[in-house]
Amino acid sequence: MYNSFYSKHRKWLLMSLDAAIMSFSFFCAFFLRFDFSIPSGFYSYFVTWLPIIIGVQWVVFNMSGFYKVIWRFTSLWELINIIQVVSIGFAIIITTFWFTSGFVGFPRSILLLNYFITIALISFSRIFVRVYYSHFSGLSFQNSPIEKKRLLLVGAGRTGDKIAREILDNRKTPYKIAGFVDDNPNKKGGTLHGIKVLGNIQDIQHFSPQFDEILVTAPTATGNQMRRIVKECKKAGKSFKTVPGLAELIDKDISISNIRDISYMDLLGREEVQLDKQSIDQLVNGKRILISGAGGSIGSELVRQCLSFNPSELICIDNCEENLFSISNEAEKIKSSTLVKPVLGDIRDKIHLEKIFNDNRPQIVLHAAAYKHVPIQELHPWAAVKTNVGGTVNMVNYSDKYKVEKFVLVSTDKAVNPVNVMGATKRLAERCIQSINKKSNTDFFAVRFGNVIGSSGSAIPTFQNQINTGGPVTITHPEMSRYFMSIPEASQLILQAAAIGGGGKIFLLEMGRPIKIVQIARDLIRLSGLEPDQDIPIVYTGLRPGEKLYEELQTTEENIIHTDHNKIMILKDGNHVMEWVGMVASTNKLLTISENLESEEIQRELKQMLPDYSPGGHYAPVSINPPVDPFSIKGQA
Repeated sequence: MYNSFYSKHRKWLLMSLDAAIMSFSFFCAFFLRFDFSIPSGFYSYFVTWLPIIIGVQWVVFNMSGFYKVIWRFTSLWELINIIQVVSIGFAIIITTFWFTSGFVGFPRSILLLNYFITIALISFSRIFVRVYYSHFSGLSFQNSPIEKKRLLLVGAGRTGDKIAREILDNRKTPYKIAGFVDDNPNKKGGTLHGIKVLGNIQDIQHFSPQFDEILVTAPTATGNQMRRIVKECKKAGKSFKTVPGLAELIDKDISISNIRDISYMDLLGREEVQLDKQSIDQLVNGKRILISGAGGSIGSELVRQCLSFNPSELICIDNCEENLFSISNEAEKIKSSTLVKPVLGDIRDKIHLEKIFNDNRPQIVLHAAAYKHVPIQELHPWAAVKTNVGGTVNMVNYSDKYKVEKFVLVSTDKAVNPVNVMGATKRLAERCIQSINKKSNTDFFAVRFGNVIGSSGSAIPTFQNQINTGGPVTITHPEMSRYFMSIPEASQLILQAAAIGGGGKIFLLEMGRPIKIVQIARDLIRLSGLEPDQDIPIVYTGLRPGEKLYEELQTTEENIIHTDHNKIMILKDGNHVMEWVGMVASTNKLLTISENLESEEIQRELKQMLPDYSPGGHYAPVSINPPVDPFSIKGQA
């Protein structure tokens, strides 16, 4: 009933409150100026000028929209607004004094005192409104209040501050804060929002405050730091969760609704990508963007990332009905003015593909459609050829014909010195875009990177399923290593590389150091609260067809050119760029051979086209030393 009355008469109640505050402030100013004993001759000033002060401030407050502010969400900006509005009112009042009485017989210090007291009391009144609504409004005095989960926050930085404020401001959250922990010695014993920083992370298991769950609010922690945090959390015997890094968030807004279990991506600990958003905005904003393989791991993330830059249209092609429905449904929920067009189609279907280009006239093409599962493509090489080569040729042909501005091929590190059909077909796709770029007005280029965490069929989901069913976790070789990055990071850098542009080039994304697959398996087992080799066995099964112990990022013939972006390089190799007519003839011959469904014939033809392709090369002894990270090599060009 009170809330209903307040909502109906809110403005008049606040005006009455402010009038009372201004009256009290004016009286206090006199009281302080005359050492708590106001001379009788000054009461006339009080009675004469108080209505003028209140009237002027009321007018200024109303004209500035002061009474439209929702004070239950008072922040620093609202307090600054109070200072501004009160200052304007007092400037008018002082001017009025000056032109009427010239301050004759009236101490000027009274107005100065009145000014500061008014700001202090009005600010306090608004802060009180916020405190009331966040801590006391609607409190239930039932005998059995709902028990809230007590959180211990790891990290007393910006993210911890934001999460704490959200919990304190919203009584309906199922959480309350037991305290903070932070390894910064300067923060120990301090308070954040009145909540104490209890100590270091290694002391978690010894804290006296009771807590139910640990929330890691350190999205920029390195992989080693996260492993240490997880280790200490497990010692405490409590469940633990985290908030995502900014790369995972489309709107970049962290809140308690984003809380999730710690994943392997957190243990990877890659630095947040710093994007030149202005250049990407110039590339994408207002453009018609076509994304092939839009329902896949990379393709769907490209859709999400593109939407944040407001293209005019997104044409999403995929041959999987379920994936296409999923990403188009998700895209509809993202606030954007972009027209999203889901297209169920196959890049191998020339007639349908040309209709898509003719109807939509895309300006930017992001070609992510491909077959990528190495062992399956070894068994069905004709499928890899038809999609990864034939489909790419179709895409580049129509991109050239319909005058696309930029064409980006999503490639892979398996294209370097390939030993499997999947890598060979992607290497051939890279050669195709380099070849057509020589004669086209469209900028064709490729973006090459390693494994992405969480993609369909990758090692991590497979390991997780094995752990959930009690093991064993199967690994092909104890020395196998791979480069890893997150799907959002890869997609963001693809757009950044596209913004840099440069026809005929292959862009290489910074992948960090390779990680042993067995280390990933052990980390995932520990994240599940178990111990490797004790609770979950690890079994080595031997290399599968087409596998190498490690992947490489560049060939020996590719020259490194560093760009202005520290996570993107250009690989330049002009030695093997074939004329487009010859490339079409070679790929047509390969496609014809693939119709026979003969694996050996296909491999022989791929070897003829790609001298660096070594089918079955994984069976030969390979060095277990990981390749040199090209991003650590400086000064090459």
